[in-house]
Amino acid sequence: MTADNPTGPLGGHLDDDDYPAYTMGRAAEMLGTTQGFLRAIGEHRLITPLRSAGGHRRYSRYQLRIAARARELVDQGTPIEAACRIVILEDQLEDAQRINAEYRRAAESANPTAAA
Repeated sequence: MTADNPTGPLGGHLDDDDYPAYTMGRAAEMLGTTQGFLRAIGEHRLITPLRSAGGHRRYSRYQLRIAARARELVDQGTPIEAACRIVILEDQLEDAQRINAEYRRAAESANPTAAA
């Protein structure tokens, strides 16, 4: 590390779940699947990998978790299109539950006597 780049060559992205750090080959290897599977879930709009300057697909850890869930469903016999839709809906539900919890906490802190 240098004074010009105190966080190293990754520029502080080591803990960033959304940083596209993995190539398609490495992502497929980590998931124990094929590159074709990654292309297929991309075609079904489950994940959209970023592209490197050279045009190669790059995946984030968050995208790999989403792909792993889709693979789990496909391995259980769910058609890939249905698996992608299920994972999208699960992700939307999780976001909605998180937002509801935030609203609930904000309402409770704004009116602590109503929560009791």
